[in-house]
Amino acid sequence: MTQRDAPFPPDTAVTAASAGHSPGEQRALLRACRAVLAPLARLAVGHGLTFSAVTEVLKQGFVQAARAAHPGAAAHRAVSRISTTTGLNRREVTRLMQRADGDVPVAPSPATQAFTRWLTDPAFRGADGAPMALRVQGPAPSFESLANSITRDVHPRTLLEELSRLGLARADTEGSVRLLHNAFVPRADRERMLAFLGANVGDHLAAAVSNVLDDGRRHFEQALFADELSAESMAQAKVLITEQWQGLLHTLAPALQALIDADKAAGRPADQRLRIGLFAFTEAMHPAEAMAPPSPTQSPSKES
Repeated sequence: MTQRDAPFPPDTAVTAASAGHSPGEQRALLRACRAVLAPLARLAVGHGLTFSAVTEVLKQGFVQAARAAHPGAAAHRAVSRISTTTGLNRREVTRLMQRADGDVPVAPSPATQAFTRWLTDPAFRGADGAPMALRVQGPAPSFESLANSITRDVHPRTLLEELSRLGLARADTEGSVRLLHNAFVPRADRERMLAFLGANVGDHLAAAVSNVLDDGRRHFEQALFADELSAESMAQAKVLITEQWQGLLHTLAPALQALIDADKAAGRPADQRLRIGLFAFTEAMHPAEAMAPPSPTQSPSKES
């Protein structure tokens, strides 16, 4: 089954004002937030980013959005209005407003603290200065003593499992554990991937949100959805998608450059930016939704 997915056609556009924030819309909004935030939670967990760090970013986003929603508020009333709009208390709003640069201090997780101490504390380094392989349990120097020097709220075994999950340490079959890296520095390609993720997904989400809050016409956002595909068909579909992107790239890039050149020649203010993307997401259907292959003795159009 294939269908085109247009979020808000012009004749059925819904705005926040006309919808009146009905209970049904609020439930739909929460479902949308869950769909958006679940992958972000997976990303954070996959990179060892704690809930408190992400929460701080979300709070700052709420305060920034509320400030934009009350542009004419006097300085002495801005905190109250933002507090009312966001549900954050006044003290928290004041603290967040004072962080003008938007930077978020990331509190190191217990795993990060254990990794850093293992690298830097002479008690856990050998004569050559390299981090020692540690016994999992026992008196210092051991991983148990290292973990307990960081926190008593997390069991040493749990902390070791987290370091292993993050690919920073590995236990052997002889009851020892050793570090796998000598620095907690992301690879350059991973940093670029995260930068692209923020830029591409951020702009896509900003376009979708603007369409919902306005009249649905401001940004182009369309999707094509298909299910009931086999693994073989999916492989062919991926080839088609790549070909379509190459065609789009070869058509749009020269056209956009021509527009840029025309703006420069005409002396027009060049204060606008544009991002055009094509993405594809594939996954297995839920077992209850997937169609089983037809029996060799039956026609594909008949039920088995």
